[in-house]
Amino acid sequence: MQKRFGHEQRRTKGAPVIYIDADACPVKAEVEKVGTRHGVRIFVVSNGGLRPSQNPLVETVIVPDGPDVADMWIADRAVTGDVVITGDIPLAAKCVAAGARVLKHNGEALTQANIGNVLATRDLMTDIRAADPFRQGGGKAFSKSDRSRFLDALERELRTAKVTK
Repeated sequence: MQKRFGHEQRRTKGAPVIYIDADACPVKAEVEKVGTRHGVRIFVVSNGGLRPSQNPLVETVIVPDGPDVADMWIADRAVTGDVVITGDIPLAAKCVAAGARVLKHNGEALTQANIGNVLATRDLMTDIRAADPFRQGGGKAFSKSDRSRFLDALERELRTAKVTK
């Protein structure tokens, strides 16, 4: 099912939901597989360009173009016990503050205990890159072990989310 940007109310009770910050997300298929096995609704949020899933548990949400519009859509809806998949650290911080469980694409969990350090490291690296415009390269490539670690972490988070919801 595909849906255009909307202004639905935040949920507070019920089964956990998975939100995917879908732009450049390398684990959408894995999320759908694990989420379907658990019978969890999945919202794939982007500003377009994705093929909608035929899975009735997966809803593709297309938001307008603009900086951080998909992030805001997710942050406005994620509540305690939901699972958010993102590599965007500021979005992760907002979702952690709202009580959601957050996973990066490599399976790293972002929590109240570590989000401050992750944000500080992100800011430091942004400053370092800005100070050296000739600095080339980026992070390491996404690997099979990252994908496997992500699958294990998502399974754990969904089991825990079902207990806490």
